[in-house]
Amino acid sequence: MGIKQRGGGLFFLWTLTLPLAGCSINRLAMRAVADALTAPGGGAVFTSDTDPKLVGDALPFAIKLYESLLAEQPGHRGLILTTGSLFVMYANAFVQAPADALPASRFQERQDGIERAKGLYIRGADMLLNGMEARYKGFAKASREGLEPYLAKTKKDDVPFLYWMAAGYLSAFSLDPLNAELGRRVPDLLAYIGRAYALDPDFNRGALDEFYSIAYASLPPGLGGNLERAAMHFKRALAKSGGTLAGPYVSYAQSAAVPAQDYGAFTACLEAALAVDVNADPANRLANTLAQEKARVLLARRGDYFFLNEDGELDREAYAE
Repeated sequence: MGIKQRGGGLFFLWTLTLPLAGCSINRLAMRAVADALTAPGGGAVFTSDTDPKLVGDALPFAIKLYESLLAEQPGHRGLILTTGSLFVMYANAFVQAPADALPASRFQERQDGIERAKGLYIRGADMLLNGMEARYKGFAKASREGLEPYLAKTKKDDVPFLYWMAAGYLSAFSLDPLNAELGRRVPDLLAYIGRAYALDPDFNRGALDEFYSIAYASLPPGLGGNLERAAMHFKRALAKSGGTLAGPYVSYAQSAAVPAQDYGAFTACLEAALAVDVNADPANRLANTLAQEKARVLLARRGDYFFLNEDGELDREAYAE
């Protein structure tokens, strides 16, 4: 994300450019605004916030603002990355997560949210794929076959594109696992992350390891699933984040502990997530707040995932049968 904290000034710049449509000054102004919005570290006004609802309400406007700028600067690499990744982040945190939290009695509402999240995931991932195509002609079509020569050309500054592309498409697939088109992409998505890992294994403090942990735990063996590798990358994600991020704990609890019916790991991970001090890492305050909200929901609904007795403890007799 790249919105600067000087929101008023940027809004003024944005409105100032409107009467200049078609002029060279307009293009220069748009470029200046695009550069300012996508500058490194500019998203702190969002990522350091502790009010997810405030951020969730603001993001749709921010996304449409970026899309408007991108329409004027279609080749602006920073805008492509920021807009595409925002679609994926928004879909995950503010569309899918609320849908997942709905009770069974609101099934249709939940399904509508899931379907909307899937569309947003794909929309963002497609945008990022087009960005890679613009830089490496033939990349998009090579995602079906012959991908390796194109990946070999990629550089360290392509890692965010590879990561968010894979995250978007794999998240969409997780919501629609019978979708053949998305299923065919899975080997390519793992190849994206493999190349990203080779270029920058410490990207975003273990984000690639967290991705691997989720993918290896969630996918069937035929598509690359492997619980041992999931556990290995989970440990690496924790080490690289220094234990200051709640996300890896929550991801592992849901993607690995639930399918394995490991109630001990499930509760230990979620309790560890809740123990993270959200103020210890201001840059990730929002992410930690959202992860802890999800941890509380999972703990409250642990009976949906495990057989529990009347005391809320694991019903070992049920598992012994």
